[in-house]
Amino acid sequence: MLFSIAADILKAIQILPNVTRFNQELPTSRLLQKRTPGVGKTTLGKELAQRTGLTYVNIGDLAQEGQLYDGYDEEYQCPILDEDRVVDELDEKMVEGGVIVDYHGCDLFPERWFHIVFVLRTDNTQLYTRLESRGYTGKKLQDNVQCEIFQTIYEEATEAYNEEIVHQLPSNTPDDLERNLEQIMQWTEQWTKDHN
Repeated sequence: MLFSIAADILKAIQILPNVTRFNQELPTSRLLQKRTPGVGKTTLGKELAQRTGLTYVNIGDLAQEGQLYDGYDEEYQCPILDEDRVVDELDEKMVEGGVIVDYHGCDLFPERWFHIVFVLRTDNTQLYTRLESRGYTGKKLQDNVQCEIFQTIYEEATEAYNEEIVHQLPSNTPDDLERNLEQIMQWTEQWTKDHN
């Protein structure tokens, strides 16, 4: 990605409101977006892609389209991702750069793929409501809220990648979204200047 972004329990990266396109050199950087489900990573990733011209990849959609599964988890009522096939599917795009990756985990992605990782954080009460409205119940709902409470995703990101490239961003309000987009856009512009 511009930066490659991974999210769902992953966190997010975003972009500046008044910028419509990056220069041609920009799409070589990569950003990872991480976050717990329901914290706004998809909204942020899609908006970032629209404003920057980067390619947005939602790992859940990619897996569904290519049937990149390795079974089904009855407890969480969801397919089990075939991580090796996902990495194989994305590797060429990631090497080219200019990709935003949206997923909830990071340990399956090679460290070399990302220049920066953003972890979105959401107030637990808001997160509970968002997940409940998506139909999450029982253990799946509780585990995802606990991931946010205990900063599980942030910890995973700092263990998987150099701590210096992992950043947390609040994701509670539309104003947070715009601020996050601005911060990420500024980072992107600086990264491009520094690496061209």
